[in-house]
Amino acid sequence: MKLPELPDLPIRDVLDDVVETVTEHATAVLVAPPGTGKTTLVPLALAAAVSGRVVVAEPRRLAARAAAARMAALLGEQVGETVGYSVRGDRRVGRHTRIEVVTSGLLVRRLQDDPELAGVDVVLLDECHERHLDADLLLALLLDARAGLRPDLRILATSATVAAQRLSSVLGESTPVLRVEGRTHPVQTTYSPPLPRERIEAHVARTTRAALAGSAGDVLVFLPGAAEIRRTAALLDDVEVDVVPLHGRLSTTRQDTALRPGTRRRVVLSTAVAESSLTVPGVRAVVDSGLSRVPRIDRARGLSGLATVRVSAAVAEQRAGRAGREAPGRVWRCWAEYEHATLPAYPEPEIRTADLTRLALELACWGTADGQGLSWWDAPPPGGLAAGREVLVALGAVDVDGRVTDRGRRMARIGLHPRLARALLDGAAEVGVRCAAEVVSVLDDDTHLSGVDLVAGLRMLRREQPPRWRREVDRLARLVDGPPGEDDPAHVVALAYPERMARRRAPGSSSYLMVGGTAVTLPAGSGTGAPEWLAVGVATRDPGRSEGRIRLAAAADEQLARRAASPLLATTAEIEWIEGDVVARRTERLGAITLSENPIRDPDRAQLGAAVRRGLASDGLSVLPWAAEATALRRRLDFLHRTLGSPWPPADEESLLADLDTWLGPELATARRRADLQRIDTAAALRRLLPWPEAARLDELAPERLEVPSGSRPRLDYSADPPVLAVKVQEVFGWTQTPRLAGDRIPVVLHLLSPAQRPVAVTADLSSFWHTGWPQVRADLRGRYPKHAWPEDPTTVPAHRGTARNARRG
Repeated sequence: MKLPELPDLPIRDVLDDVVETVTEHATAVLVAPPGTGKTTLVPLALAAAVSGRVVVAEPRRLAARAAAARMAALLGEQVGETVGYSVRGDRRVGRHTRIEVVTSGLLVRRLQDDPELAGVDVVLLDECHERHLDADLLLALLLDARAGLRPDLRILATSATVAAQRLSSVLGESTPVLRVEGRTHPVQTTYSPPLPRERIEAHVARTTRAALAGSAGDVLVFLPGAAEIRRTAALLDDVEVDVVPLHGRLSTTRQDTALRPGTRRRVVLSTAVAESSLTVPGVRAVVDSGLSRVPRIDRARGLSGLATVRVSAAVAEQRAGRAGREAPGRVWRCWAEYEHATLPAYPEPEIRTADLTRLALELACWGTADGQGLSWWDAPPPGGLAAGREVLVALGAVDVDGRVTDRGRRMARIGLHPRLARALLDGAAEVGVRCAAEVVSVLDDDTHLSGVDLVAGLRMLRREQPPRWRREVDRLARLVDGPPGEDDPAHVVALAYPERMARRRAPGSSSYLMVGGTAVTLPAGSGTGAPEWLAVGVATRDPGRSEGRIRLAAAADEQLARRAASPLLATTAEIEWIEGDVVARRTERLGAITLSENPIRDPDRAQLGAAVRRGLASDGLSVLPWAAEATALRRRLDFLHRTLGSPWPPADEESLLADLDTWLGPELATARRRADLQRIDTAAALRRLLPWPEAARLDELAPERLEVPSGSRPRLDYSADPPVLAVKVQEVFGWTQTPRLAGDRIPVVLHLLSPAQRPVAVTADLSSFWHTGWPQVRADLRGRYPKHAWPEDPTTVPAHRGTARNARRG
């Protein structure tokens, strides 16, 4: 790959040093301020120096797309050629892509599927200082893969502000640290504290007006989230500039609009996405709310979500630096000057404060339930990891020993929080694929809705069909299967958060008590009314308040609550397929504690049958006895289905499992354990699938054996496609054409054998073989088997078995 003419950015002068250091030491840390070109120029230089692919991991989807677009523009290409990107729900790469920009979470999933990262020479971890959970996990897994499977994999960690030596030690004791100084312009700082009882949106809008009056160029405003951006934009509706939002939940088109110069002066209202890895052109002033939204979990109350916190001093410095990227600028900070010294030095790593359920699942998939043996920047807190594993056990994603189950791996591949993956998988089966996908998409991103009532919000979304929501619903729907079901959003919420089923504490009260023991309040005017039961999808707790606040919920009933939270409230009879057999037992639980466990002496027949079916679904049809006759019949049916289609039924494992009652119903009605399954006559059962009257032609269309000219009846091998007939070449003398099956549609592949049963030729065109291939085969056979007859024209002599004497008798 040839480097293009690169823009005059600070990193350009040290590109050779960066490339040489990475290729020589295999790991390196690059510290460079925003705007120096580390995100775009370094990958281009690395790709020009190595033969494999360069993968760039970004913490956010928006940053990944923007970085790929910038690099492609430098090459004069479209995204998807030399440079591409992959983010959740969107991928633009091609056969010739050398640089791929991905989100950290997506690269974790890719690494789980391919720990060797085949074809990748360099992984560049961008913006490490942001300390996102996925990025920290990715770093640990990459180092583990490098230590065991890919010692040649090169890793470059880049950052704007970071404890470089600490990161260097994580990468390896000899990891070098490179530093690049940015060419920044002076930035004047003004502190703008809030007025008494002034809301954050009003405060920021007032300060933004001051910035417009006191500076030239565009104004970049940092707000904690999309809701604050929406409300601030409404307060600036009368200003004579373009007010442009920028956050990760916008459509691609609207994001691109914010990242391009405007036709007139602009106010860009952004979340933290514009702090470091994105460049917003034309900015001369920054208004910093001083707030950021980060993941937090309140384990005592069972509430998790996003919390609004003060930014760190390092982040405040980065935000201010955006005003001096292109010319001298100004920053307005929405806090008092004396408060600046009280800011934390660096952002709190997510791994210390966030819900670790998804991290626990990824570790289980990696094969280390507790994360021991991995090189962590900050190791996950044992308590948080244990709490995550408890949730995974309840969801069936891991076993009690922390080992991932097949279900857990499927949940991990969906790419959502395990609770939401569970709701999607089970909800698709119980309420239908579309309803499950719609509810899960809202639970994953509640900015789709502006109200509390989930049912009303879904009605609005279904009516308006916003493109971003519709694309995500379509993506989720493609991941699962399920029958049509009743539209029941509360049911899907209950599948994700059974411990959040909540009952009104008193008639007419807005206070509810959740199954997990936390009190929550339903806001006035929520639109849900005051039902006795709620399925709570999102709840948060404001600082200083003992009760949580419901942000998203659907009206429910006691029946759903009992069904959703039954493991916490009742003694249940468990009849399961475990380790290859049906186990029936009665288990009494209080939460996660097992109080007693006793065998059920007279288990329910229907539940036994259901357990047997689950066993077949989990272990496959191999638990049934498959004699040669049954296997042959199954292959013949599969051949006819592939060749002729309907009414011949499919006989592959998935189809047979999906249609058990049709062909195996009578046997399953009496099966109670694995031993009962072992006595089933599968050949007789399969014959129930034969279509009538077409079944009468089974032996004609797909015979089990085929008579050859010698009178022998060798067995056809239907495991091959097309079917194979292995026969001694002498026994097909006299045949001029290849026999055909399925009503003359498919020629048999003949494996012609020597007298010693060794293959001498393979053909599906016997006529051509006799004319072109037989002379050479005949010459070879005459020398090796002189007592046998090898005529020049086999079509004119009778077939026979054995030696030349037998040929003369024939």
